[in-house]
Amino acid sequence: MFDSREERLDTPSKGIHRNRWVRRVLLVAGTFFVGLGILGIFLPVLPTTPFLLLAAACYARSSERFYDWLLKHRWFAKYIRPYREGKGVPLKAKVLSISLIWVTILFSVIFIVHPLMMRIIPIVIAGGVTLYLLSLPKFSEPTPIATKNRTGGEEGKVGMG
Repeated sequence: MFDSREERLDTPSKGIHRNRWVRRVLLVAGTFFVGLGILGIFLPVLPTTPFLLLAAACYARSSERFYDWLLKHRWFAKYIRPYREGKGVPLKAKVLSISLIWVTILFSVIFIVHPLMMRIIPIVIAGGVTLYLLSLPKFSEPTPIATKNRTGGEEGKVGMG
């Protein structure tokens, strides 16, 4: 049997926040992150996986319906499931996430933030997030290969791990 913490993580309804306003804010934030994730599918500079993971975290605390929709969606589920199952994050998502973190942090500390302590804190946080992302296993998607039918023509694409 699961202890209460494991059960709460696996079943979003038990992790839904009690406060209605917090749920609304999380729902809006989750929807915003889904929007950024969708943009990331089409824009190579924007990572998809981290935004969809953030959306899943927001939905898990705000709406069981939206959470289930996201995890069962035919496009979005392939970005979220490997992480949730402990298989890792695609290399492209890691590289883009780490790159964007450092570009934005360095831009901020060089051009926007002036007090020394306020420059050190974001760099330390970015370093911690970078270490975390690097510690995650790299998930490789199955590569499609063409198979030949008996007449020698291509029969279709099959995924191989």
